[in-house]
Amino acid sequence: MKYQIGDKVLILHSNEEGTVLDIINDKMLMVDVNGISFPVYMDQVDFPYFKQFSAKKIFPSKKEKQYVDDVRKEKKPGEEKVVDGVWLTFLPVMDTDEFGDVVVEELKLHLVNRTETPYNFEYKLHFFGKPDFDLKNTIHPFEDFYLHDVDFADLNDSPSFEFDFSLLQPDLPASRHGKKKADHFEASVKLKPKQLFAKIEELKEKNQATFSQLLFAIYPDRVYEDKIEMGGLAAKGYKIYEASQARQHLEPARSVIDLHIEKLTDDYRRMSNYEIVSLQLKTFEKYYHLAIAHHQHSLIVIHGVGEGVLRNEIHDILRLKKEVKSFVNQYHPNFGYGATEIFFQY
Repeated sequence: MKYQIGDKVLILHSNEEGTVLDIINDKMLMVDVNGISFPVYMDQVDFPYFKQFSAKKIFPSKKEKQYVDDVRKEKKPGEEKVVDGVWLTFLPVMDTDEFGDVVVEELKLHLVNRTETPYNFEYKLHFFGKPDFDLKNTIHPFEDFYLHDVDFADLNDSPSFEFDFSLLQPDLPASRHGKKKADHFEASVKLKPKQLFAKIEELKEKNQATFSQLLFAIYPDRVYEDKIEMGGLAAKGYKIYEASQARQHLEPARSVIDLHIEKLTDDYRRMSNYEIVSLQLKTFEKYYHLAIAHHQHSLIVIHGVGEGVLRNEIHDILRLKKEVKSFVNQYHPNFGYGATEIFFQY
């Protein structure tokens, strides 16, 4: 191997010197330049010794006449950094198989903070809705934070990369608009195999090392709910219940809900596919929230097999729900593969 961890290298396109932090594979390095780490291909770097040697002049050369337009502009100390949000970055680690084809072995995941604000974050990786990896930490302004590696073969298992951000210093003064910032902010990225393959092919064509997904551009302001005057509502004839007694006034929850359209309406033959799925999802949301309100341990949703449209829509919703501990779509003696069982956490 030409380079080792700790070697000083010269970045050819920018003429800057850096240090090798990691050897990703036989074609790529992770380098650090002035505190910023990023991946580069080996043919984009060289040892700096030739540059240092050639910079030393043995014989004084004739000084060429220099014109005002040719004078190199002085680089401003501490150039302004681009502020464009918080990103999840994927670095495909590639290798050559026994047939000489370039294949992706794994993805290295980095959380990149290109803002001036530090954040606490909680990161979770789910496959098919089941938790697989989690991490809590802090990311500082303009920091590149390594999360972990994911085997490329696992990316066929509906991965969901989920984040919950909060301010490291929540008591900072309000924003320039006079609003306080939100207590926390959730963001997620879901990669479908077809999209992933397209991204990797694009990287190869453009000779780039990484691709990124924006998690948020600006951390949101706190949302204030309007206060409702209970006395005024009662005077208008509305029923007011104590919060502790509210559950007993709710519609009963169900442990199993059947979303087959013929179970929901008699007019389904006149409905379009869009209208059918919309009604099914609306019914699902209703009984999902009733299950939460009644503190149910689990809920079985019968969605059928078909082409999997309704099942996929429900699974996408569940991946974003904090109350969901896990969910599974496996063979059931009563429903076959046409049902998903949801398990809640409180």
